[in-house]
Amino acid sequence: MFKEFKDFIMTGNVMDFAVAVIMAGAIGAVINSFVADIIMPIIGHFAGGINFADLKHVLSPAVMGTDGAVTTLENAVMYGKWINTIISLITVGFVMFLIVRAYNKTKKPPEPTAPAGPSDIDLLSEIRDLLKK
Repeated sequence: MFKEFKDFIMTGNVMDFAVAVIMAGAIGAVINSFVADIIMPIIGHFAGGINFADLKHVLSPAVMGTDGAVTTLENAVMYGKWINTIISLITVGFVMFLIVRAYNKTKKPPEPTAPAGPSDIDLLSEIRDLLKK
């Protein structure tokens, strides 16, 4: 059983998949940082200094006790973080598109197949025509 498991794990497909998952995680982290740290501040600047991560709709505000401590936490819909996530998703999709496109360009084009000779139907039609003469 151990030998079968070792053979399964060491196949090329499993190793390729493992590398792809690790690379996708790393690329995702880089792109998320790019969106959160570079793209969103630029968009926020041109949108009037808005920090999208702070955008929210408060459903119920936080309740403070007499001693100044928060007794009930604020309940809010954090739609700004959702906007950041959507922009990140679009950016990840675009970067993955560019990577796949570049990879496809490195592949060799398929070799042209030799033109097939006349088909059986063409040959039979030709023989029929010759017999008619």
